[in-house]
Amino acid sequence: TKDIEKREVSSPSETERTRSRRVYIPNVDIYENNDAVMLVADMPGVDEKTVDVTLDKNVLTISGTVEPEAHEGYQLVYSEYGTGDFERSFTVSDEIDGDRIVATVKNGVLRLTLPKSEKVKAKKISVRAE
Repeated sequence: TKDIEKREVSSPSETERTRSRRVYIPNVDIYENNDAVMLVADMPGVDEKTVDVTLDKNVLTISGTVEPEAHEGYQLVYSEYGTGDFERSFTVSDEIDGDRIVATVKNGVLRLTLPKSEKVKAKKISVRAE
């Protein structure tokens, strides 16, 4: 039998905040097939100008900024929906081809396609009769 050891894992990237705003951790769904891994992150209010995706030393970081909506001539009296920044980091393996990552955002939903490198894709081996 193989011994399984539990380890405490710290956050892959420690960041220092320069803005005194709320920071939300976006909910993410992760899908996988033979060719790629896809991440779908809910980041309401972000668009292509206010979202950043970086991959540095196998740490994939997604971040986005949402500015509070201001209505001319009105003052905010009550709010049930908070605005702020989004940030989340993932450690990815060497199996991901970082040069071919594709990111799109639509209606506050960020989609990342992380293609697997050719060397790790499953290959079908044909069997011949002798």
